Amino acid sequence: MSEIVNKVKRKLKGAANGQAARAGLPHSLPGFLFFLTAVFALSFVARLGLDNSVKLFTAGEIATQDVAADQNLQIEDVEATSRKREQVAESQPPVFDVSPLPYEALAKAAEDIVVAVRTAGGEDVEKLRWQLAENLNTEVGPDVMEVWRQDEFKTLLDRDVLPWLKQNYESGVVAASTQFAPYKNGILIRDLPSMMETLRVETRDIKDLKQIKDDLEHQLKVSMNKPFRLRKAVYVLVYPLLAPNMTFNQDTTQARKREITRAVEPLYYIIKKGEIIVRQGERVGPVQQLKLQALYSHRKGPYNFYRAMGLFGMCLMFLAVLAVSLERSGLKRVRGTDWVFLGVILLIFGLLAKIADVVTLPGGGGLPEATRSMYFAVSLPMAGAAGILALFFSKRLCIFVSLILSFLAANMVYGGIGIFCYYFVGCMIYVYLMKRSETRPQVLRSALPLFAALCVMWGSVNLMDLNDPSVVGAGVAFTALSAFLSLLAVVGIAPIMELMFGYTSRFRLMELLNLEQPLLQELMVKAPGTYHHSLIVSNMVEAGARVIGANPLLAKVAALYHDIGKLKSPHYFIENISCKENRHNKLAPSMSALILIAHVKKGVELAREHRLGQQITDLIGQHHGTTLIAYFHHKAKELAEAKGDDPIREEDYRYPGPKPQTKEAGLILLADAIEASSRTLVDPTPSRIKGHIQNIVRKIHDEGELDDCQLTLKDLSLLSDTFQRILTGIFHQRIEYPSAKAADDKNGKHRDEPPCAVTPKGAAEHAA
Repeated sequence: MSEIVNKVKRKLKGAANGQAARAGLPHSLPGFLFFLTAVFALSFVARLGLDNSVKLFTAGEIATQDVAADQNLQIEDVEATSRKREQVAESQPPVFDVSPLPYEALAKAAEDIVVAVRTAGGEDVEKLRWQLAENLNTEVGPDVMEVWRQDEFKTLLDRDVLPWLKQNYESGVVAASTQFAPYKNGILIRDLPSMMETLRVETRDIKDLKQIKDDLEHQLKVSMNKPFRLRKAVYVLVYPLLAPNMTFNQDTTQARKREITRAVEPLYYIIKKGEIIVRQGERVGPVQQLKLQALYSHRKGPYNFYRAMGLFGMCLMFLAVLAVSLERSGLKRVRGTDWVFLGVILLIFGLLAKIADVVTLPGGGGLPEATRSMYFAVSLPMAGAAGILALFFSKRLCIFVSLILSFLAANMVYGGIGIFCYYFVGCMIYVYLMKRSETRPQVLRSALPLFAALCVMWGSVNLMDLNDPSVVGAGVAFTALSAFLSLLAVVGIAPIMELMFGYTSRFRLMELLNLEQPLLQELMVKAPGTYHHSLIVSNMVEAGARVIGANPLLAKVAALYHDIGKLKSPHYFIENISCKENRHNKLAPSMSALILIAHVKKGVELAREHRLGQQITDLIGQHHGTTLIAYFHHKAKELAEAKGDDPIREEDYRYPGPKPQTKEAGLILLADAIEASSRTLVDPTPSRIKGHIQNIVRKIHDEGELDDCQLTLKDLSLLSDTFQRILTGIFHQRIEYPSAKAADDKNGKHRDEPPCAVTPKGAAEHAA
């Protein structure tokens, strides 16, 4: 008998360890690799060109068919760009340098000549005169030489003529004012010593050499009233020495023009995907030929590997952010089956987007060509993918997978940031709507707010990319198609995926919640006590889940089915024993413990047999954790001490686990233990119920059963208050009716005596 018990225990332990491994290591590398493969495949397909319908016609040729752009493109308008650069270059003001050297040379030469004449004597005077005439390139008479020797001339030259010339030279003197005629936009005057530049729009006030001579003559004759003889001596000396100090700097001007020309942005022809470049029977013009050549040279090749790798790299970064944002073990909390499911959803909707890109051909449907591709893009039901995911996964995971799908789908249809936002916002809205839908009619009604949101997004995208309000109304029909297809995807694809992958959607949970389910009906007939116990636990768990933010629907359904394993042997559990003999009295404690432990494994088997879903199956397997069956452990310990046998092993009297892995599992464990043990309370007053609940919660927490289920101390405090309120309502006091009391006294019965007692009171907690 002992060998049989040990063999069965090893079998139960092995099954439990396998389940624990699955619960403790939900991440499966093959599933994750499948998801990455799906993402990479879609990144590759996104850049796969399947439409090479661009036909090339030359200028002057008659087009034999309509040719529409298969992508968004911009082509440089070389002629317009060249004209713009020439215009900008012409508007660049020329640079004129103003140098102090010409005046300094004039002043020095005049001083040297006057000094040489004043110091020359005898025959040297005549020789000097001829030499000066040669150098100045003008006739220098003896009378002029005589004036140059006079003190009056030197004083006039030093005090009046040279200072006047210096003042006029400071503002700049040009050789001839006709140099400014081509420059209508002004000139740049650069002072060479300081390199300061000044823009002179008006050039008429800049003097040339002729005006300087005229002004000097007027200054000497009119303003200073000098005699002709003295004036002539000044003219003969100064006029030949006059030189312009403002000169055109061609090198600097050309360099400035080249620099500003390079800064001019090229002008482009903007081609929108779907735009008709040339129509059948139309004569092709030079601009149309240019566009056709550009489209042909940029036509989609077999693939763009580097761009595909870029898309894949972006998706990997999205996954990295997801891993950081998830709690605790990050992506490891997503099971291998989940990764496969996510990969399948990506493939289905990603390939749908690529098919839509392939069928956006010109000439069909009678739609405006410039917007046909946009219409196809907005009609895609990307929100439906997010709605399917929302039925089975958390909001955070749905958001990031929707982000990846929207990014890939936008690249599939060669859409811009507008289409990406259209897809992503639609996905987020539908995730929110699906999370709030608890019945199928609510799912059907969710298409209306989704349609409204997509209409707003379509109007925004139209203003961003098309800038054509006239087509907004036509696009509304395609947004309605997108909302309708998204609804069909949720209604049609979700049940198939639920069946294939063994998931349990909210609607499946609502179906399982129906007490007319065959499994619950069988439990009510064969194990009525267990059935009643499950009803109470489900109510406790639902209320507890609401206060701590867990999933109340999942927790309630799992609590209803958590003890279905007792159907295999219902009369071995205390709640199903009426006044019959307790069968455990004839069994060894080890065999009794084995029967109790087996109900967890049998419950898992029944859950899989009846397709309750993996979530509920896991919760059934975890609802006792690794707790100790204290009553039979204590009984076995006493028997072993009485017989003098070896000490018993505590592991043989513990449930195999695993420990609760989620808040819902921890809730069920606590509610199950509290409800079962509360049946042993004598006179269950509110204070006794509260103390009893606190003791049970403290004991389970101290044993480490809640270490893996994310329940905090605050959660435990809230749960204790909630469980107390529910149990107090169940054990509320009732008045005793006189007729019932009289009948009991007549039959010799007393209300304070139980109808039968078949097991010690301490056993109820663990036999349940």
